[in-house]
Amino acid sequence: MTKKRTKVIVIGAGPAGMMAAGAAAENGADTILIEKNQKVGRKLAITGKGRCNITNFCDNETFIGHVTSNPRFLYSAINRFSCYDTVAFFENHGLATKVERGNRVFPVSDKALDVVDTLYDYIKELGVRILHREVKGLLIGNGVVKGVRLPDQELFADKVIITCGGMSYKATGSTGDGYTFAKAAGHTVTPLLPSLVPLVAEDEDIPELQGLSLKNVRLSVTDSQNNKEVYSDRGELLFTHFGISGPLVLSASAHMRNMSPDRYTATIDMKPALDDDTLDKRILRDFSEFINKDIINSLGKLLPKKLIPVIIRRAGIAPHTKCHTITAAQRQSLSEQIKRFSVRIHAFRPINEAIVTHGGVDVKDIDPRTMESKLVKGLYFAGEVLDLDAYTGGFNLQIAYCTGRLAGESAAVSST
Repeated sequence: MTKKRTKVIVIGAGPAGMMAAGAAAENGADTILIEKNQKVGRKLAITGKGRCNITNFCDNETFIGHVTSNPRFLYSAINRFSCYDTVAFFENHGLATKVERGNRVFPVSDKALDVVDTLYDYIKELGVRILHREVKGLLIGNGVVKGVRLPDQELFADKVIITCGGMSYKATGSTGDGYTFAKAAGHTVTPLLPSLVPLVAEDEDIPELQGLSLKNVRLSVTDSQNNKEVYSDRGELLFTHFGISGPLVLSASAHMRNMSPDRYTATIDMKPALDDDTLDKRILRDFSEFINKDIINSLGKLLPKKLIPVIIRRAGIAPHTKCHTITAAQRQSLSEQIKRFSVRIHAFRPINEAIVTHGGVDVKDIDPRTMESKLVKGLYFAGEVLDLDAYTGGFNLQIAYCTGRLAGESAAVSST
């Protein structure tokens, strides 16, 4: 007597969902992928400004070190499907990749849609059926999942995998459905906050700098409640009409918890390669070159044009002060602003603007070896719906792939 094929339903066709559906089908399951949008991978298609940072080309320990929420939970998943495995997967399915700064992996085409198409072709070739419908709830009886409820019918299955994503970019379908399903199944959902998100500033002069992009600066963030530095790194940032954004800022936001006005201060070192003494000598050299000019017209070799009036004002120097009249104390004040330009953080931008959601289904009630619920038999979770998030650089997508892969393989184990 042959065993019947396990029937698996996956809810949500993002990277975790498509990987889970493909893994389940590869392992012999009759798999249905349900997606409420008319296209799969809508959020994936806009990641990385449309280029898609597929993963990070690093070993497992490096990956774990870049996970900011519940990293130990991911040991089984990443050991089963590593960052290197992800690159091999896409290459083997026809997508050429390249590695850029910070070991970030991108498609050679620089088109996120090619990543979506590769995953879509993968699941279609395996015979995964895709339904573009909205799931209204789970069917659960006696502590066992039985299937899902659609608006006009019930679909029965042996296993259900929830991969609905988080709360960021709601226009792409990430509206928190997975949290609703999880709560209905008895799971705890930890507080949902934006992560990898731009920051709103209180300083009145920040809007003057809107559109200014700075490269090779150091950003440090201090928590005033304990006067501890919670983040520091070098890279790029962008001033906006509301505050600051860019890669450095998004990464810093992952370290800022329980946000409240004035709790955090961001400090920008515009010239991290120069110590205070070297910077002062550089300023003196520029002043000697423009000795009879106004200070506002003498810093163009050192600073971006848009930044100069703000720096001078913060240093307490009148813009039309002649260079030859600048005192040592004024130079010190100028250096202080260049090396320690402070930005008072008021809030995160809305969660809809975040790259990922911090918080989610509490992993304490999930078996890390299988991604199965400890509360409801046959129910699995993967991807952003879980309380897992990481820094920028491809790490969050890797969480989606490896948890999705593990959930799909585990769910495909035939029912007796």
